[in-house]
Amino acid sequence: MQSESMSPTKRRAFFGRRKGHKLRPQRAELIEHTLPSLALDLATPPPDRLEKLFPQVATNVALEIGFGGGEHLVHEARSRPETGLIGAEAFVNGMASALSAISSAGLANIRLYFGDAIELLDWLPDQSLMRVDLLYPDPWPKRRHWKRRFVSDERVRQFARILKPGGSFRFASDIESYVEWTLVHFARSKDFEWSAAKADDWRLPWRAFPGTRYETKAKREGRIPVYLTFRRL
Repeated sequence: MQSESMSPTKRRAFFGRRKGHKLRPQRAELIEHTLPSLALDLATPPPDRLEKLFPQVATNVALEIGFGGGEHLVHEARSRPETGLIGAEAFVNGMASALSAISSAGLANIRLYFGDAIELLDWLPDQSLMRVDLLYPDPWPKRRHWKRRFVSDERVRQFARILKPGGSFRFASDIESYVEWTLVHFARSKDFEWSAAKADDWRLPWRAFPGTRYETKAKREGRIPVYLTFRRL
């Protein structure tokens, strides 16, 4: 398998939908009035420590890429109030769902990026995160579309740059070819090691993992999720 490394001028465009059904007025108002107060401004330099992004300075910061409706992101923020959570999502309906849940729960330890997560990765400082989650990303199952998958050699290098030593990258998918694809890409990186010591380490979800709506659908349709964790060396 050849490297998918690309120069900055040849980075791929965002693949996928930006918007689905029309937003209800209440959720449209959240996008207009609540999102700006939580949104990261990539036009300005990041703080020297990402922990300062939050009203109560966090002890560490984690990132979720493509959080869907925000169920897992909100669960993490509720159960880990000392952790700052950054969520990236390009789909407006998912962002609106997350904003509704964040507002209802009164959570202050979440910051959001509404756009292509690649732009966010470029903005993040070196060794600034303790964890990155990529949960049930678009699998692009047709072979001719595999190059559109978020995991690539270039992405693995970016994850290595932004994660602290000892930090982790977590990946979940119910698509066998994407699981294999991810294992291959991380296996050839000198910056990560797969932390699985036994089969249950990838067959069973992470402790206290609440699941996602996509996971529920996968199980209902007979597909088996796999959970991978790679430790930053």
